[in-house]
Amino acid sequence: MDFPTIAAGSLSVLLGLMTFLFIFRIVLTWYPQVDLTKFPFNLVAVPTEPFLSPTRNLIQPIGGVDITPIVWVGIFSLAREILLGQQGLITMAMR
Repeated sequence: MDFPTIAAGSLSVLLGLMTFLFIFRIVLTWYPQVDLTKFPFNLVAVPTEPFLSPTRNLIQPIGGVDITPIVWVGIFSLAREILLGQQGLITMAMR
């Protein structure tokens, strides 16, 4: 395997994992009593909070619902598609 293939695969896994973590974070917003500082919930909170915290300053909750994880799911999904999709930039460059 060559380096571009390994790099593209690693990027795909990273973007997919972050999307999954943000989806899990959306589910956790349904349970406000969950302590995000305790294991295993901190495994989701630690990598996602650096993205969510500044975004919360820009996007206020709508009807008391924090929509910032939904925004980040969209951003990471779009980035994965643009870079690694069937006609993505990296995919096309590797052909």
